[in-house]
Amino acid sequence: MGATPASPLSPRSGPRLARRDGRQDARRAAVVAALAAGLCCGRTAHAAEPETVYFPSADGQTELVGYLFTPKAGSAHPAVVMLHGRAGPYSSNVNAGCAWVARGTASACSAATLSKRHLMWGAYWADHGYAALLVDSFGPRGRGHGFGRGTHDDPDREPVNELTVRPLDAEGALAWLARQPRVKPERIMLQGWSHGGSTTLNTLYRQAQAPARAPRFQAALAFYPGCGPKALLSRQFKVDIPLLLLLGSEDEEVSPTICRDMAARASGTIQSQWYDGATHDFDDPGKARQAVAANRIAQADALQRAARFFDAAP
Repeated sequence: MGATPASPLSPRSGPRLARRDGRQDARRAAVVAALAAGLCCGRTAHAAEPETVYFPSADGQTELVGYLFTPKAGSAHPAVVMLHGRAGPYSSNVNAGCAWVARGTASACSAATLSKRHLMWGAYWADHGYAALLVDSFGPRGRGHGFGRGTHDDPDREPVNELTVRPLDAEGALAWLARQPRVKPERIMLQGWSHGGSTTLNTLYRQAQAPARAPRFQAALAFYPGCGPKALLSRQFKVDIPLLLLLGSEDEEVSPTICRDMAARASGTIQSQWYDGATHDFDDPGKARQAVAANRIAQADALQRAARFFDAAP
Protein backbone atom coordinates (compact mmCIF):
# COMPACT_ATOMS: atom_id res chain seq x y z
CA MET A 1 0.00 0.00 0.00
CA GLY A 2 2.91 2.40 0.64
CA ALA A 3 2.85 5.50 2.76
CA THR A 4 -0.05 7.82 3.40
CA PRO A 5 0.15 11.23 5.06
CA ALA A 6 -0.61 11.03 8.77
CA SER A 7 -3.66 12.86 9.98
CA PRO A 8 -5.56 13.03 13.26
CA LEU A 9 -7.57 9.86 13.70
CA SER A 10 -11.27 10.23 13.06
CA PRO A 11 -13.29 10.62 16.27
CA ARG A 12 -15.61 7.79 17.18
CA SER A 13 -19.23 8.43 16.36
CA GLY A 14 -21.78 9.45 18.93
CA PRO A 15 -21.84 12.39 21.37
CA ARG A 16 -20.88 10.34 24.43
CA LEU A 17 -17.79 8.88 22.76
CA ALA A 18 -16.91 12.25 21.28
CA ARG A 19 -16.95 13.79 24.75
CA ARG A 20 -14.79 10.95 26.05
CA ASP A 21 -12.28 11.52 23.25
CA GLY A 22 -12.24 15.22 24.12
CA ARG A 23 -11.39 14.39 27.71
CA GLN A 24 -8.63 12.03 26.54
CA ASP A 25 -7.11 14.74 24.35
CA ALA A 26 -7.29 17.23 27.22
CA ARG A 27 -5.59 14.74 29.53
CA ARG A 28 -2.83 14.12 26.99
CA ALA A 29 -2.26 17.86 26.66
CA ALA A 30 -2.05 18.18 30.43
CA VAL A 31 0.48 15.34 30.62
CA VAL A 32 2.62 16.96 27.91
CA ALA A 33 2.56 20.28 29.78
CA ALA A 34 3.46 18.57 33.05
CA LEU A 35 6.33 16.71 31.45
CA ALA A 36 7.70 19.89 29.93
CA ALA A 37 7.46 21.71 33.26
CA GLY A 38 9.08 18.84 35.14
CA LEU A 39 11.96 18.44 32.75
CA CYS A 40 12.85 22.10 32.88
CA CYS A 41 13.53 21.61 36.57
CA GLY A 42 15.44 18.33 36.28
CA ARG A 43 12.61 15.96 37.17
CA THR A 44 9.77 14.17 35.43
CA ALA A 45 6.02 14.27 35.86
CA HIS A 46 6.08 10.54 36.68
CA ALA A 47 8.33 10.84 39.71
CA ALA A 48 9.20 7.19 40.34
CA GLU A 49 12.57 6.09 38.98
CA PRO A 50 12.17 3.22 36.51
CA GLU A 51 12.91 -0.31 37.64
CA THR A 52 16.14 -1.84 36.35
CA VAL A 53 15.48 -5.25 34.80
CA TYR A 54 17.55 -7.88 33.00
CA PHE A 55 16.51 -10.20 30.18
CA PRO A 56 18.12 -12.12 27.30
CA SER A 57 18.46 -10.83 23.77
CA ALA A 58 17.08 -13.14 21.11
CA ASP A 59 20.69 -13.54 19.99
CA GLY A 60 20.91 -16.24 22.66
CA GLN A 61 24.09 -14.92 24.24
CA THR A 62 23.66 -11.36 25.51
CA GLU A 63 22.01 -10.41 28.79
CA LEU A 64 20.47 -7.00 28.30
CA VAL A 65 19.64 -4.34 30.84
CA GLY A 66 16.41 -2.39 30.57
CA TYR A 67 14.55 0.33 32.43
CA LEU A 68 10.88 -0.35 33.06
CA PHE A 69 8.40 2.49 33.57
CA THR A 70 5.04 1.28 34.87
CA PRO A 71 1.64 2.92 35.37
CA LYS A 72 0.64 3.66 38.92
CA ALA A 73 -2.65 1.74 38.83
CA GLY A 74 -4.40 -1.09 37.06
CA SER A 75 -3.89 -4.81 36.68
CA ALA A 76 -2.62 -5.40 33.14
CA HIS A 77 -1.36 -2.75 30.72
CA PRO A 78 -0.39 -2.40 27.09
CA ALA A 79 3.34 -1.88 26.69
CA VAL A 80 5.99 -0.17 24.57
CA VAL A 81 9.54 -1.32 23.83
CA MET A 82 11.75 1.76 23.38
CA LEU A 83 15.00 1.66 21.36
CA HIS A 84 17.57 4.42 21.91
CA GLY A 85 19.60 6.12 19.19
CA ARG A 86 23.34 6.05 18.43
CA ALA A 87 24.15 8.23 21.49
CA GLY A 88 22.81 5.52 23.81
CA PRO A 89 20.16 5.78 26.52
CA TYR A 90 22.11 7.86 29.03
CA SER A 91 22.77 11.54 29.61
CA SER A 92 25.71 12.89 27.62
CA ASN A 93 27.08 14.20 30.92
CA VAL A 94 27.94 10.65 32.04
CA ASN A 95 28.51 8.78 28.76
CA ALA A 96 32.29 8.84 29.05
CA GLY A 97 32.07 6.99 32.38
CA CYS A 98 29.78 4.22 31.17
CA ALA A 99 31.57 0.96 31.94
CA TRP A 100 28.54 -1.25 32.54
CA VAL A 101 29.27 -4.68 31.09
CA ALA A 102 27.44 -7.21 33.26
CA ARG A 103 24.81 -7.33 35.96
CA GLY A 104 25.99 -5.63 39.11
CA THR A 105 29.01 -3.91 37.57
CA ALA A 106 29.48 -0.38 38.91
CA SER A 107 28.99 2.34 36.33
CA ALA A 108 28.15 5.99 35.98
CA CYS A 109 25.26 4.87 33.78
CA SER A 110 22.09 3.63 35.42
CA ALA A 111 18.39 4.37 35.77
CA ALA A 112 19.41 7.53 37.61
CA THR A 113 21.36 8.89 34.64
CA LEU A 114 19.02 8.24 31.71
CA SER A 115 18.75 11.08 29.21
CA LYS A 116 15.93 13.60 29.49
CA ARG A 117 14.39 12.35 26.25
CA HIS A 118 14.05 8.78 27.50
CA LEU A 119 12.80 9.89 30.91
CA MET A 120 10.22 12.10 29.20
CA TRP A 121 8.87 9.32 26.98
CA GLY A 122 8.95 6.67 29.70
CA ALA A 123 7.00 8.97 32.01
CA TYR A 124 4.60 9.86 29.23
CA TRP A 125 3.74 6.26 28.46
CA ALA A 126 3.37 5.37 32.14
CA ASP A 127 1.04 8.33 32.68
CA HIS A 128 -0.92 7.21 29.63
CA GLY A 129 -1.39 3.70 31.01
CA TYR A 130 1.40 1.89 29.16
CA ALA A 131 4.35 0.02 30.59
CA ALA A 132 7.49 1.22 28.78
CA LEU A 133 10.71 -0.76 28.58
CA LEU A 134 13.80 1.16 27.46
CA VAL A 135 16.40 -1.33 26.20
CA ASP A 136 20.12 -0.62 26.53
CA SER A 137 21.73 -2.38 23.58
CA PHE A 138 25.11 -0.69 24.02
CA GLY A 139 26.11 -1.04 27.68
CA PRO A 140 25.96 -4.86 27.81
CA ARG A 141 28.31 -4.91 24.80
CA GLY A 142 30.83 -2.49 26.30
CA ARG A 143 29.60 0.53 24.37
CA GLY A 144 27.51 2.36 26.95
CA HIS A 145 29.30 5.59 26.01
CA GLY A 146 27.34 5.70 22.76
CA PHE A 147 28.57 7.30 19.55
CA GLY A 148 28.83 10.86 18.32
CA ARG A 149 27.51 12.44 15.17
CA GLY A 150 29.26 11.42 11.97
CA THR A 151 30.37 8.01 13.23
CA HIS A 152 28.29 5.93 10.82
CA ASP A 153 31.37 4.19 9.43
CA ASP A 154 33.07 3.63 12.79
CA PRO A 155 33.87 -0.12 12.94
CA ASP A 156 33.25 -0.03 16.69
CA ARG A 157 29.53 0.32 15.88
CA GLU A 158 29.36 -3.00 14.05
CA PRO A 159 28.75 -5.14 17.20
CA VAL A 160 25.66 -2.99 17.92
CA ASN A 161 24.45 -2.52 14.36
CA GLU A 162 20.81 -1.89 13.47
CA LEU A 163 20.61 -4.66 10.88
CA THR A 164 21.49 -7.95 12.53
CA VAL A 165 22.10 -7.18 16.22
CA ARG A 166 19.62 -4.74 17.69
CA PRO A 167 16.47 -6.28 16.11
CA LEU A 168 17.25 -9.35 18.21
CA ASP A 169 17.34 -7.14 21.30
CA ALA A 170 13.89 -5.78 20.41
CA GLU A 171 12.61 -9.32 20.02
CA GLY A 172 14.13 -10.31 23.35
CA ALA A 173 12.42 -7.36 25.04
CA LEU A 174 9.12 -8.32 23.41
CA ALA A 175 9.38 -11.89 24.66
CA TRP A 176 10.26 -10.74 28.18
CA LEU A 177 7.41 -8.23 28.37
CA ALA A 178 4.90 -10.79 27.08
CA ARG A 179 5.69 -12.97 30.11
CA GLN A 180 5.09 -10.25 32.67
CA PRO A 181 1.81 -10.66 34.59
CA ARG A 182 0.96 -6.92 34.41
CA VAL A 183 1.45 -6.66 30.65
CA LYS A 184 -1.09 -7.49 27.94
CA PRO A 185 0.95 -9.68 25.58
CA GLU A 186 -1.36 -8.91 22.67
CA ARG A 187 -0.84 -5.14 23.06
CA ILE A 188 2.93 -4.57 22.85
CA MET A 189 4.20 -1.73 20.63
CA LEU A 190 7.63 -0.61 19.41
CA GLN A 191 9.25 2.85 19.34
CA GLY A 192 12.74 3.83 18.19
CA TRP A 193 14.82 6.94 17.56
CA SER A 194 17.41 7.41 14.80
CA HIS A 195 19.68 4.30 14.97
CA GLY A 196 16.90 2.76 17.07
CA GLY A 197 14.40 3.94 14.46
CA SER A 198 16.25 1.99 11.77
CA THR A 199 16.30 -0.96 14.18
CA THR A 200 12.54 -0.57 14.49
CA LEU A 201 12.13 -0.79 10.71
CA ASN A 202 14.32 -3.88 10.50
CA THR A 203 12.49 -5.52 13.39
CA LEU A 204 9.17 -5.00 11.60
CA TYR A 205 10.63 -6.36 8.37
CA ARG A 206 11.78 -9.50 10.21
CA GLN A 207 8.35 -9.85 11.80
CA ALA A 208 6.62 -9.60 8.42
CA GLN A 209 8.77 -12.49 7.16
CA ALA A 210 7.53 -14.72 10.01
CA PRO A 211 3.80 -14.00 10.34
CA ALA A 212 3.12 -17.00 12.56
CA ARG A 213 5.64 -15.95 15.20
CA ALA A 214 4.29 -14.98 18.61
CA PRO A 215 4.36 -12.70 20.49
CA ARG A 216 4.22 -9.90 17.95
CA PHE A 217 4.49 -6.14 17.98
CA GLN A 218 1.15 -4.52 17.14
CA ALA A 219 2.20 -1.04 15.97
CA ALA A 220 5.39 1.00 15.75
CA LEU A 221 6.78 4.54 15.77
CA ALA A 222 10.08 5.38 14.07
CA PHE A 223 11.52 8.83 14.80
CA TYR A 224 13.92 10.16 12.13
CA PRO A 225 15.37 6.75 11.19
CA GLY A 226 18.09 6.13 8.66
CA CYS A 227 16.42 4.61 5.61
CA GLY A 228 19.33 4.27 3.17
CA PRO A 229 20.59 0.96 1.79
CA LYS A 230 23.17 0.58 4.59
CA ALA A 231 20.51 1.00 7.28
CA LEU A 232 17.82 -1.44 6.13
CA LEU A 233 17.74 -5.18 5.62
CA SER A 234 15.91 -4.85 2.32
CA ARG A 235 15.05 -2.18 -0.25
CA GLN A 236 11.78 -4.06 -0.73
CA PHE A 237 10.52 -2.93 2.65
CA LYS A 238 7.42 -4.58 4.07
CA VAL A 239 5.42 -4.32 7.28
CA ASP A 240 2.36 -6.20 8.46
CA ILE A 241 1.39 -3.83 11.29
CA PRO A 242 0.72 -0.06 11.35
CA LEU A 243 3.89 2.06 11.24
CA LEU A 244 4.22 5.82 11.72
CA LEU A 245 7.38 7.62 10.57
CA LEU A 246 8.03 11.00 12.22
CA LEU A 247 10.39 13.10 10.11
CA GLY A 248 11.87 16.60 10.33
CA SER A 249 12.44 18.45 7.06
CA GLU A 250 15.72 19.99 8.31
CA ASP A 251 17.23 16.76 9.64
CA GLU A 252 21.00 17.18 9.55
CA GLU A 253 21.90 13.52 10.21
CA VAL A 254 19.66 11.39 8.01
CA SER A 255 17.60 12.09 4.90
CA PRO A 256 13.88 12.43 5.61
CA THR A 257 13.22 12.43 1.87
CA ILE A 258 14.82 9.00 1.47
CA CYS A 259 12.61 7.71 4.29
CA ARG A 260 9.48 9.18 2.76
CA ASP A 261 10.34 7.73 -0.66
CA MET A 262 11.12 4.34 0.87
CA ALA A 263 7.76 4.31 2.63
CA ALA A 264 5.95 5.23 -0.58
CA ARG A 265 7.41 2.15 -2.29
CA ALA A 266 6.91 -0.18 0.66
CA SER A 267 4.24 -2.77 1.23
CA GLY A 268 2.00 -2.35 4.25
CA THR A 269 0.25 0.33 6.28
CA ILE A 270 2.73 3.17 6.71
CA GLN A 271 2.04 6.79 7.59
CA SER A 272 4.58 9.60 7.38
CA GLN A 273 4.31 12.70 9.56
CA TRP A 274 6.42 15.51 8.10
CA TYR A 275 7.44 18.42 10.34
CA ASP A 276 8.53 21.47 8.37
CA GLY A 277 11.59 23.15 9.89
CA ALA A 278 12.21 20.42 12.48
CA THR A 279 15.69 18.94 12.93
CA HIS A 280 17.04 15.58 13.98
CA ASP A 281 16.21 14.91 17.65
CA PHE A 282 13.30 17.38 17.49
CA ASP A 283 11.64 15.70 20.49
CA ASP A 284 14.73 16.03 22.71
CA PRO A 285 13.59 18.28 25.59
CA GLY A 286 17.05 19.80 26.04
CA LYS A 287 17.41 23.56 25.63
CA ALA A 288 19.44 23.39 22.41
CA ARG A 289 16.83 21.44 20.45
CA GLN A 290 13.85 23.19 21.96
CA ALA A 291 15.33 26.60 21.12
CA VAL A 292 14.15 25.83 17.57
CA ALA A 293 10.49 26.83 17.29
CA ALA A 294 9.72 24.09 14.76
CA ASN A 295 11.13 21.49 17.15
CA ARG A 296 8.85 22.66 19.95
CA ILE A 297 5.84 22.34 17.67
CA ALA A 298 6.95 18.93 16.44
CA GLN A 299 7.63 17.63 19.94
CA ALA A 300 4.20 18.64 21.24
CA ASP A 301 2.45 17.15 18.23
CA ALA A 302 4.48 13.93 18.32
CA LEU A 303 3.70 13.29 21.99
CA GLN A 304 -0.03 13.50 21.41
CA ARG A 305 0.01 11.81 18.00
CA ALA A 306 1.98 8.84 19.37
CA ALA A 307 -0.64 8.01 21.98
CA ARG A 308 -3.50 8.28 19.50
CA PHE A 309 -1.64 6.04 17.07
CA PHE A 310 -0.96 3.28 19.60
CA ASP A 311 -4.43 3.51 21.14
CA ALA A 312 -5.97 2.97 17.70
CA ALA A 313 -3.77 -0.01 16.76
CA PRO A 314 -5.71 -3.22 16.03
